[in-house]
Amino acid sequence: MAVKLRVGIPRALFYYYYFPWWKAFLEALGAEVVVSPETNKAVLNDGVKLAVDEACLPVKVFYGHVLALIGQVDVLFLPRLVSVEHKAYICPKLMGLPDMLRASIKDLPRIIDVTVDLSKKPEKLPELVLEVGRFFTGKKKEIMAAWHEATRAQEYAEGLIRQGHMVDNVWSFLAGEAEGLTVDTGAKRFKVALVGHAYNLYDRYISMNIIDRLSRLGASVVTPDFLPDEVINTEAARLPKRMFWSLGKRIIGSTLHFLQQSDINGLIHVASFGCGPDSLVGDLVERYSHRSGKIPFLYITIDEQTGEAGIQTRIEAFTDMLAWKGAS
Repeated sequence: MAVKLRVGIPRALFYYYYFPWWKAFLEALGAEVVVSPETNKAVLNDGVKLAVDEACLPVKVFYGHVLALIGQVDVLFLPRLVSVEHKAYICPKLMGLPDMLRASIKDLPRIIDVTVDLSKKPEKLPELVLEVGRFFTGKKKEIMAAWHEATRAQEYAEGLIRQGHMVDNVWSFLAGEAEGLTVDTGAKRFKVALVGHAYNLYDRYISMNIIDRLSRLGASVVTPDFLPDEVINTEAARLPKRMFWSLGKRIIGSTLHFLQQSDINGLIHVASFGCGPDSLVGDLVERYSHRSGKIPFLYITIDEQTGEAGIQTRIEAFTDMLAWKGAS
């Protein structure tokens, strides 16, 4: 029996968006998928030492996860995501990550870094899928079959999220790291919309486990991932000018939707300190939130210096205000 190629996926950045697709596609082509461990102090410290000071926290964490995979895998799967939809783009700092890693890390495994740019020609996707697939097989039929399997896996995962399961829990379940999925059925006093990049919300270490903290304080938490893309795109289209950042559009589109829902009692935006797109989107989120005048708003920025006590104090004060507002 042929030895399976071990392909490493860092548990950071776009892992929180596309892991089911990546995992199913690679495994269908005979690869063994290896995911780096959950973020911890060592992973973060390693990333901080390697990355430039100007990098945002998610990028520093990404570096740490890549380092954690070295020596464990034959290949790193790091697609260069420039654009994943028509006339919209990914943060430019993320586009150059494969090159930055090659320049920073010695003895780096081979990297699959196919450039994904669908900004002008979304119909190029099959061509890009074939480019990645040829790394494992020359048989187009097998690659196309793997593509369809990956699409089904992503749709299944997103269906579970729509049922109320958080992204990190679904991903762990699909990876075999958790035996099953459960929904918190405890009594909740209010509902909080938590918006931000998925890699900021669901990485429990850098987010200070904010979802669980809110839940323990009596909040039912909803995130942008609970919403269909159609809803987010429709709401984002209400902006006076087109939002050119795909991930920023998800944040502002979901915010505009949540602000119209009568059952949402509070809105929290988690952003990375030093992130250019986040500063712009954060300003829009805050403006529209205050303009609606309906629900309290809390803006939280995170970096490697963020303290657990500070986060806990702020969300406790926020939930106390929601409880007081609900009782008044």
